[in-house]
Amino acid sequence: MTFEQNHDIQRIIEEPVPGKQVTLAHIITAPVEELYGCIELPAEGAIGILTFTPYETSMIAADYAVKTANVKIGFMDRFTGSVVITGDVESVETALQNVNEMLRESLGFLVTRVTRT
Repeated sequence: MTFEQNHDIQRIIEEPVPGKQVTLAHIITAPVEELYGCIELPAEGAIGILTFTPYETSMIAADYAVKTANVKIGFMDRFTGSVVITGDVESVETALQNVNEMLRESLGFLVTRVTRT
């Protein structure tokens, strides 16, 4: 294939944007049973999902979430900035709100609102 034939190909380059942000804070209040199996978590109530930049913030957030609410860490990845927590809906919501507030007030993060489905 020559360059002329290949001109319609579009490429997307994704890069993390420098900054301190909570980019997603979402609660799945009543997950379907299949979801737990797909993400290899025990079926224990609601699922809270958080994503951050810089990615290492995931360690701070996971630690703070379990210290401030009755939740468990389902998943944490310091290389992608992802945290998944589980617990009852109120505890998961409390944990996400607490993480947002602490990161905003103590570390100067830009935070997103907590959403739910």
